[in-house]
This record gives sequence, C-alpha cells and structure tokens, in this order.
Amino acid sequence: MATALEPVIQEYLDHLQEIRQASPHTLRAYRRDLEAVADTWAKQGFELGVEDVTPGMLRLHLGELADQGLSPSSLARHLSSLRSFFRWLEESGRIQSNPALVLRGPRQRRRLPRYLEEEEVEALLAAPKREDREGLRDRALLEVLYSTGCRASELVGLNESDLDLRRGLARLRGKGRKERLGMLGHPAVEALQEYLSSKALRQLDRHALFLNHRGGRLTDRSLRRILQRRLTEAGVFRPCTPHTLRHSFATHMLRRGADLRTVQELLGHASLSSTQIYTHISLEHLRALYHQAHPLADRPADRGSSG
Repeated sequence: MATALEPVIQEYLDHLQEIRQASPHTLRAYRRDLEAVADTWAKQGFELGVEDVTPGMLRLHLGELADQGLSPSSLARHLSSLRSFFRWLEESGRIQSNPALVLRGPRQRRRLPRYLEEEEVEALLAAPKREDREGLRDRALLEVLYSTGCRASELVGLNESDLDLRRGLARLRGKGRKERLGMLGHPAVEALQEYLSSKALRQLDRHALFLNHRGGRLTDRSLRRILQRRLTEAGVFRPCTPHTLRHSFATHMLRRGADLRTVQELLGHASLSSTQIYTHISLEHLRALYHQAHPLADRPADRGSSG
C-alpha cells in the first residue's frame, strides 16, 4: 500500500524539530518547500505515494518553479530540501533509494559578502555613548558582534552565564544547537563589564544577557533596528546587517594574517568551503595594495626593449 505524501512530510518536520532541534525558521522553510512539491504533483493529477516518486517527477517540479521565475539560489534551496527529505525516507526504510540524488542543482554565481572597512567598524563601535543605559547596552552588543563574529541569533541567545570575562570567552550556540567558544577582546570585555554593572544596579533580569527597554530578551528584529540607528549616528550609510559585521570580522582577520582554518573555527562553519569565499575579498584587497605600493605595478611594459 502506497504511503501518502502529506502525513510523511509532517512526520519528517516533527523529526527535524524533536531529534535535530531545527529552528522555527528552518522548519518553515522545509514545510514551504515540501508542500510546494506536493502541490505541483496534485496539479498534474498525480496520486503518489512516497515509493512512487522518480527523478523525472522531481525535475518536473523544479522546472515548474523555474518557470515561475525563482532564482538559482532559491531552486538550489528547494533541491536541498528534497534531498534531505528523501534521504530521511531512505534511512528510515520507507523507500529503496533517494530519487533526488541524481539531480543536479542550478549553476549559481557566488556573490561576495558585503563587509565594512576597519575604520567604519571603529566609527560604529564608538557611536553609542556611555552616559546613557541604552548606550552601554548597544556598545556592549556591537563589541560582542564584531569581537566574536557571531550570528544575530547567537548574540540575542546569549545568557549572562555564557560569559567568562576573566578569560575573555563567550559560549555561543550556533546552527543545530552546536556550541563553540567566541573570543572577547579587551574592548568587548570592558564594554560588557560596564553594561553588566548597569544591569545589576537596576536589578534587571540576570539570565538573558541583552535586554530590550521592557526588560525582556532582545530579539533579532530589535538588534537590526539598534544597528541601523548606530550606523546613522556613525555616518556609515552603506547597507549593513548584523551578518555584515560577521563578514567584516572574517575579512579583517584574514587581512591581518589569520589562517583559513582558524577563521572557520571561530565562525563555526562546518565546512571549509563556506569560509573560503572570504579569501577572494582578501586577495582583492592585497591586489589593490600591491598596485598602490609597488613602483612598477602599473607601469606599462617597454615592448621595444630586447633582452
């Protein structure tokens, strides 16, 4: 008897949530992608069980999405969702083989990440003033963002108990609940000490590290608003998100001589290939410096000379 698709999709989402502890954002993305494929087949009149799915049917679905104008990166994400879903079906014994394995993803042009120059970061970090409570908090959270290279979700998820200011460390919880240690430089430690003293004096919640004006844990959205306000105060008007500071952290580390493996570890990347994109930025910077500094870099060759 064929196994209906929709109940199995829900079972898979339950597995992601309970066993792999996937985030709500990840669960929404998988649900959207997998329900889209079910809708495609329903429109085609297919009454499929999971055992009946073939690579051709998956190609049909991806072709429908391409006709709707989805970008190569969105198509690649859909294919990744399908591969993960059918891999789980194979591992749980519901199907004999994964029909998504033979599919090739669309060719994507890899975009270089945006980042701030070091002087722009310095202006941003100097924007919050120590004279007010919000300034103490904002200075501390911006210092931690740049010092550790953490993600926005990792920053707002920090608790006071995750800090070891004596050793300059912060325990970060990344994707898949994986933990790693972030490094806190002296400016970040100093800013955190001042902020924590302010919290203690006002007898605020000592669990969550960064709080909003109501005393609750700061959210990702609030962090973005804070960053935009401080960027304006600093006179930095380029597009910038919390992830831009993460990109800036990695770029500046490589420029100053850090090796790729170290940056990979600090960023919490599972694969070195995720970190290698920053080498392109560093090489472009080195090339610009070379042409600026080398006396013969931009001099045309004397083609009339003979060796």
